[in-house]
Amino acid sequence: MNQTSGSKSFEISKHLVFEAYLRVKANKGAAGVDGESIEQFEADLKGNLYKLWNRMSSGCYFPPPVKMVEIDKPGGRGVRVLGVPTVADRIAQTVVAMVLEPLVEPVFHPDSYGYRPRRSALDAIAACRERCWKTDWVIDMDIRGFFDNLDHDLVLKAVGHHTDQRWVLLYVERWLKAALQRRDGSLQARDRGSPQGSAVSPVLSNLFMHYAFDTWMAREYPGVRFERYCDDVVVHCRNEVQAHQVRQAIGGRLAECGGLELHPDKTRIVYCSVSRTRRGALCG
Repeated sequence: MNQTSGSKSFEISKHLVFEAYLRVKANKGAAGVDGESIEQFEADLKGNLYKLWNRMSSGCYFPPPVKMVEIDKPGGRGVRVLGVPTVADRIAQTVVAMVLEPLVEPVFHPDSYGYRPRRSALDAIAACRERCWKTDWVIDMDIRGFFDNLDHDLVLKAVGHHTDQRWVLLYVERWLKAALQRRDGSLQARDRGSPQGSAVSPVLSNLFMHYAFDTWMAREYPGVRFERYCDDVVVHCRNEVQAHQVRQAIGGRLAECGGLELHPDKTRIVYCSVSRTRRGALCG
């Protein structure tokens, strides 16, 4: 499974497709709109992987709709919409993710912790606690409907900064536009957003935030430290005045990046008092 074909539009390694299958298998996951489980896909593994490779290499792979699953948020705070791709589509997405990850990982900000190898929420918490000893105020922020409102053009622009492989951009665009299928079978078209639950969303969301937030913060506020786990961010400020100034600037920056906005109920400015933060309450 390690050849490419000179007769294909795009050179995609069969070995890469097989490695993507192994990753999807290890992650398990539910069936998509076709109802096919990983075990059913494996009933004709060689044939299914070849068919997927052939379509991707020819430029004629079109993702099926993504199964919409609604999960209740804790405390009755509404629902979180997840997207469940088919097994074959998860493999195809993983192929692209495996190509993109080594290209973007070296340039990602050291304080970006979400969905990255050898990094975790615990690392973000540890960094947050350490910095709360040095600065007294933080902006605890969350972006409203982040995954549902990602600007497709900006995502593709970010991807294009790191690869000139046309097939990567082609399939990222197709996944961004793939419809969601509701429980009743009806389809919901999408012109923005990238569903949580897809194999390629983590790297795309981090890449988007790398340009929308991380590099912007480093340029505009080089002395202000932060920890970011996807769209959940803690920003450390010297005093309350700076915290309000930075919060306002971040709100303006997000508005410029496809009309994103801070969640009014989940974004707050907090004083790191000894009785709370330095005992590990904040960021814990």
